[in-house]
Amino acid sequence: MTQQLLRGVTSLRFNQDQSCFCCAMETGVRIYNVEPLMEKGHLDHEQVGSMGLVEMLHRSNLLALVGGGSSPKFSEISVLIWDDAREGKDSKEKLVLEFTFTKPVLSVRMRHDKIVIVLKNRIYVYSFPDNPRKLFEFDTRDNPKGPCDLCPSLEKQLLVFPGHKCGSLQLVPGTVVASASQKGTLIRLFDTQSKEKLVELRRGTDPATLYCDKGTVYIFALKDTRLNRRSALARVGKVGPMIGQYVDSQWSLASFTVPAESACICAFGRNTSKNVNSVIAICVDGTFHKYVFTPDGNFNREAFDVYLDICDDDDF
Repeated sequence: MTQQLLRGVTSLRFNQDQSCFCCAMETGVRIYNVEPLMEKGHLDHEQVGSMGLVEMLHRSNLLALVGGGSSPKFSEISVLIWDDAREGKDSKEKLVLEFTFTKPVLSVRMRHDKIVIVLKNRIYVYSFPDNPRKLFEFDTRDNPKGPCDLCPSLEKQLLVFPGHKCGSLQLVPGTVVASASQKGTLIRLFDTQSKEKLVELRRGTDPATLYCDKGTVYIFALKDTRLNRRSALARVGKVGPMIGQYVDSQWSLASFTVPAESACICAFGRNTSKNVNSVIAICVDGTFHKYVFTPDGNFNREAFDVYLDICDDDDF
């Protein structure tokens, strides 16, 4: 997810198990541990310039970097693999791989055996990290924001990206995939094997780009959907087909707010007890939020911090 903003954050990404997150900035790169929140390391502007995208490979020493921002050192059409385990103070000594294309790179996904690189109309899949070679190449419709996801488990060969037809998803042999409507008011979940729609969830009526850019984080129950709220019309007999779709939708069991109009990435945190769950929201304005909630919809803020103010004197 990318968004130019106030304090120079250009993109935010969790690693594959949401235990860390990485922050591409006008001033370089920062890596944070989620719980407890602390900076694990950083690459400064002198080393990498301003960054457009950064992707972590679990908690390893490998990072994928794409230049961007106002003073980039690296090109926006290249993905560079940074290996911090290599000795040497010169940044060139730590750049171990390069993938270069003819158009800007919009997103990157990695796991222990593959790297996926997304352009506006094409997706490339390479073996990774040893002796990388191109495995697949997929044409897509215009994909200007680069949404794509790769199953992190080596037991599942699943890649999801926009299909050729608007409103469709292409699955490249996970079990469940979520899609959002253009207005951002509906989320639909599908079984990746049968392609059957499992459930339809409704966020609200106010249009939004689904990176929580309206300042509200919504929590839905998937295993026990009875916990989600439903329309009062669901108790009224038969209704017309258009209204019926609305009545069949489900609303979040809980929600909480973050700074208004500040896009964020979210993940579930460690459970504090059997009936208490937690959600982490990392916002592009530099704030960190942790909320705990119960199955009946009660929630409380447990932690707040400004992660951009947390600094580690050591290099990454």
